[in-house]
Amino acid sequence: MKDMLNLQEAARAAAQALLPKAGLNKQREISRLIFEICKRDDTAPADISARINAKNFEQAKKELLALRYPISFKTAKRENFYLPKLDLQALPDAEIKREEFYPKNIFIEKEVLNSPLAQRALKLFPKAKTEILEKKTFCGSENYSKRKENLVIIKENFDFVKPCPCTKNCFCCGYNLVNLGFGCAYECSYCFLQQYQNLHAIVLPANIKDFLDKIEKTPLRKGPFPHIRIGSGEFTDSLLFDHITNYSFDIVDFFRGREEYFEFKTKSTNIDNLLKIPAAKNIVVGWSVNPQNVIDDAEALTTPLHARLAAAAKIAAHGYKTAFHFDPVIIHEGWRANYLSVIEKIKNTVPAESIAWISIGTLRFSRELKKCIESRFKSNTILDGEFLLDFDGKMRYPKVLRKQVYETLAPALKKAFPGTYVYLCMEEPDLQI
Repeated sequence: MKDMLNLQEAARAAAQALLPKAGLNKQREISRLIFEICKRDDTAPADISARINAKNFEQAKKELLALRYPISFKTAKRENFYLPKLDLQALPDAEIKREEFYPKNIFIEKEVLNSPLAQRALKLFPKAKTEILEKKTFCGSENYSKRKENLVIIKENFDFVKPCPCTKNCFCCGYNLVNLGFGCAYECSYCFLQQYQNLHAIVLPANIKDFLDKIEKTPLRKGPFPHIRIGSGEFTDSLLFDHITNYSFDIVDFFRGREEYFEFKTKSTNIDNLLKIPAAKNIVVGWSVNPQNVIDDAEALTTPLHARLAAAAKIAAHGYKTAFHFDPVIIHEGWRANYLSVIEKIKNTVPAESIAWISIGTLRFSRELKKCIESRFKSNTILDGEFLLDFDGKMRYPKVLRKQVYETLAPALKKAFPGTYVYLCMEEPDLQI
């Protein structure tokens, strides 16, 4: 971490020495390029600047872009390279502490004080300081890393069920979302919540019945699947807090016998509630999967791969459906062998007939999130890849690399799990498999 801060200053000094007469914005672009090259290649800024023969900004930038983006430099438009100001101290560092979730403060909206969720939380966390909110007002820490200190229990009035906000111009899979919480206790370095979430707390709605009633009355998208799919997991892990909410009981009971499929998307192994009740064939538990080296590097505090697959095997044996999401796929040295190994491990652990669907999606994120990641996770390696502003305004790997991922994983998945629906998540239509 200290090394990254030192590297940032060294990159700025190298840019100044390389182009002493360049303006502030030009210096910023050059220093960022030098920093990213040195971080990726584990080399010194002075060594990089020594390789640059240019005497003006445009030529220096061109040479540095060629070093930083060897795959896409010749084909990408210059406006696709995103070079914001480098500021590794813009946000506090992520706090990687593996500990049981136990909030210091519980804020309960007065209207739901007597709800089962609120009363259960008070019993589960007797040492927490409690405050009753007259309205939806909450003053918490401005530090995202402190969000686990605060549990907020509310009555949700608006955000019940909605179409998945599929990126513009992407192939749409017809998914429908139910947001049964906001905020996560995991620390995945690529998580969009660290940039998106402005309420630094774990927020849980107490009125599950209202959500289910709304599902009953809302026209839902179907998409290319034979069944309507509804799921949770956009703004929080679907099962991570299930021992607090007990929402899985209500959801399984509601969907039992219905035509729609409901999916719990998770990285957790918190499946005890689901195992306490009879399974329903249209309830799917879907796990996000990655090779263990990626989990170790980018998915801090989550459960290891073998534990996720063991939980999936239990869920399948109990009679539920399973699903797997190779999303985000993170390209790294040895990625082909590592991801093919994950497929083999699933095949050897989870019965193929239990798998309802499998998705694949490569890492993508907003330009704002890039600055957030590098500030909170200074030693991250995921940003060392080539990311460009792409067709939807998001940072993505070059299309040629994404195509390699899909042409590797999709055939392997279809061979391992014949008959299982395999699809790409949030991709351009011409890349569909």
